[in-house]
Amino acid sequence: MSLQLISSKAVVSRETGGELGGALLGTPASGALPAWPVQRVFAPLFGSTAAVAHEVWRADSPASEGRGEDIVWRRNAGLLYGVIELDEADFAGTADESPLQSASAEAYRRIFRLLDSQGLPHLWRVWNYLAAINLEIGGLERYRQFNIGRQDAFLECRHEASGNVPAACAIGLAGGLLNIAFLAGASPALPIENPRQVSAYDYPADYGPRSPTFSRANLVYPVGQEVLFISGTASIVGYETVHPGNVLGQCRETMDNIAAVVAEANRRCRSAPFRQDELSYRVYFRHAGDFAAIRNLLAPLVGGAEVIYLQADICRRDLLLEIEAVASHTLGS
Repeated sequence: MSLQLISSKAVVSRETGGELGGALLGTPASGALPAWPVQRVFAPLFGSTAAVAHEVWRADSPASEGRGEDIVWRRNAGLLYGVIELDEADFAGTADESPLQSASAEAYRRIFRLLDSQGLPHLWRVWNYLAAINLEIGGLERYRQFNIGRQDAFLECRHEASGNVPAACAIGLAGGLLNIAFLAGASPALPIENPRQVSAYDYPADYGPRSPTFSRANLVYPVGQEVLFISGTASIVGYETVHPGNVLGQCRETMDNIAAVVAEANRRCRSAPFRQDELSYRVYFRHAGDFAAIRNLLAPLVGGAEVIYLQADICRRDLLLEIEAVASHTLGS
């Protein structure tokens, strides 16, 4: 049941039968999608001669698949990858609940129902994308509306909303549906927090009526492996944004936070220590004109690591970039 992340411009042509699912990143021309569940992230891709990049989660055993409640999923004995897309227009909302809040809560309810029915209840990693993440509607920013809906579902479905919660990101796109991909397993994750930051689920009310429901990172254990998922990470110390308006300052601070998370993971990991230059990164940045400066700053910090650069909006208006990462080690000899 080992799990491997494959990133390639040509990965679609190399099917093995063990693909669980993946992501299509960039602005593709129309064309056929692969057979497995695909999260489509329509955002400008930088640093590549291709218009798109593919990421595929591949296991070493054949996968079965299913579809229902707008979720497309694949699984093997101990792992499940799924994608759900919901149109906010299908949710009327109320005076107390926006359409986005309703859609977010319903998406997570459906995810939890699926995982319970499949006997894989442990949500390891979630990738959330929504349109106009910083737009304020009805006096409340859309990201904060999303957080209310997400936490409502966690509590309603009797999942913890703090402590043992999945690694995650929430990124804003120019348009499109509420789009959530998730990876779950048979065993619980080991949550990792950053000693330089207040845990996101403990943010004060200044950052919204409900705190974001995610851990800074997770260690998870497919059979024979230890996988480190680092959540979307930004220039936040404590709970406050630092270096506002300074993209290079924010980039350095973000990498300091990732270094702190890696160090904390290494205190608890079962395999060899993780290194920053072995991680696979996704870098989201708000302004296209900042790309070259960000890439030049990151190059000596990440070494030969694979980096995908996407232009997108970040969950706070004063944040200019966000970085997530993943790495896998083999356990034992």
